[in-house]
Amino acid sequence: MSHPHPELTAPGPLAKNGVRVVALGGLGEVGRNMAVVEYAGKLLIIDCGVLFPEDEHPGVDLILPDFEYLEGRWDDIVAIVLTHGHEDHIGAVPYLLRRKGDIPLIGSQLTLALIEAKLKEHRIKPFTLGVKEGDRETFGPFDCEFIAVNHSIPDALAVFVRTPGGTLLHTGDFKMDQVPLDNRITDLRAFARVGEEGVDLFMTDSTNAEMPGFTTAERNIAPAIERVFHRGERRIIVACFSSHVHRVQQVLDAAEESGRKVAMVGRSMIRNMGIAADLGYLRVPDGVLVDLGRLAQLPDDQQVLICTGSQGEPMAALSRMANRDHKIDVGEGDTVLMASSLIPGNENAVYRVINGLTRLGAKVVHKGNAMVHVSGHASAGELLYCYNIVRPKNVMPVHGEWRHLVANGDLAIATGVPAENVILAEDGVVVDLIDGQARIAGAVDVGYIYVDGSSVGGTTEGLLKDRRILRDEGFVTVILVRDASTGKVAAGPEIQTRGFAEDAAVFDKVRPRLEAALEEARQNGVTDTHQLQQVIRRTVGSFVGGKLRRRPMIIPIVIDA
Repeated sequence: MSHPHPELTAPGPLAKNGVRVVALGGLGEVGRNMAVVEYAGKLLIIDCGVLFPEDEHPGVDLILPDFEYLEGRWDDIVAIVLTHGHEDHIGAVPYLLRRKGDIPLIGSQLTLALIEAKLKEHRIKPFTLGVKEGDRETFGPFDCEFIAVNHSIPDALAVFVRTPGGTLLHTGDFKMDQVPLDNRITDLRAFARVGEEGVDLFMTDSTNAEMPGFTTAERNIAPAIERVFHRGERRIIVACFSSHVHRVQQVLDAAEESGRKVAMVGRSMIRNMGIAADLGYLRVPDGVLVDLGRLAQLPDDQQVLICTGSQGEPMAALSRMANRDHKIDVGEGDTVLMASSLIPGNENAVYRVINGLTRLGAKVVHKGNAMVHVSGHASAGELLYCYNIVRPKNVMPVHGEWRHLVANGDLAIATGVPAENVILAEDGVVVDLIDGQARIAGAVDVGYIYVDGSSVGGTTEGLLKDRRILRDEGFVTVILVRDASTGKVAAGPEIQTRGFAEDAAVFDKVRPRLEAALEEARQNGVTDTHQLQQVIRRTVGSFVGGKLRRRPMIIPIVIDA
């Protein structure tokens, strides 16, 4: 396998008739999926998604791909192909279109409806082209054919890209459910057909590459959901992704069968399911769906709520219910069904919500104690089938953490792809396809772009480090008044702290050291305010680190009087 290395330099010019692929997100992480394909000076973008922040990103709302690679080349972009409507594939589109608003968006009917609703909130009216499986469209030098794939959202597509310099097949997110709820299976015949034509580079979903066998069919979880509805004593509250049309369909069907009414909670849930119902992807049984006010008037054992928050998001409806910060009071006898799997990094947040709901008396049913969710991604057995059907010349695993990419690469090798033709790349690594051979050609700088309130890109790693220190270590403020004429200490130092378990009196011991250090600095001719602040930081920091085993933020304030 080819591994990226920190010493990779910037790539040289793309060879004539070569194809270049640069992932600006989605490699080594689950989220921010975005690949840039280049041929003959033109660029085709496949997906443009967001990554959701973790604990090390306090205050951050979303994380975007780094668009710096595209600077100066906005006019070279011929289209953005969107494989499906999940946030980690479409969520960053509004921020990209702020840079150039007339880039065509290409996708299936549901995908485009979801992104158009999102763009409306950003006051952006895009140019869109709807496609479906079997369609073939040309964008600049890129001849794109769209192939049906099955996923946890309807209308997902793979894309086969033909260029004079070579071909690539990008699966997007997919699995091979043979009895899907919408009867739309992954088109393996099309995979075989393009395989016969020749796939020079196969970019395939890696998320479940470590999982043996085949991903469980969506239909197989229906009995578990039905049991929840039959055994539920009072209200049933279902938490799932606001885009999981199939899961919502199963809940609506179970509610109809058990004589319950359903209300949806949360703006994104109401919006997305409204779009899905209007387009015919969601079948709403007559009389089952009501508004929240009408639902509240019914007996508890006839109520079902569908809400967001299955990942423990602090502002989502379910988290607020667990914290008793929502108009819906969860209590004894209620059943909460968390119909999703854990996204890596969200485990602690989800368990906090489960514990909070359990403490309130609710019975919480989740993937850990019942089969109430299945993945939307192909497991190892399905990936092996795909490699044997497509028979690609080169493989570039995408969409996954490093362990997923490695496992997917191993599967490719097991089916006969030469190890040197399996390209393991991280975000920013440049892969060139020349004369049918894929090779790492260098790397470009890519980083996290943070959406922080109204700021996009203004939040730096230094700022996040300060926030983490404030959160984890507390802070110490040292206020000093200096005689402007003599440079001697006129008042203070006064020490104030926040976030310390120790009594403030413990800092009495550092004052003599601090006064001695300041006097020594004065005698050595140190008069600059910044230098004095550094003296204070070093002295207090040394004391706190040695005595209290802490590394707080130290804020010195020097006032001349």
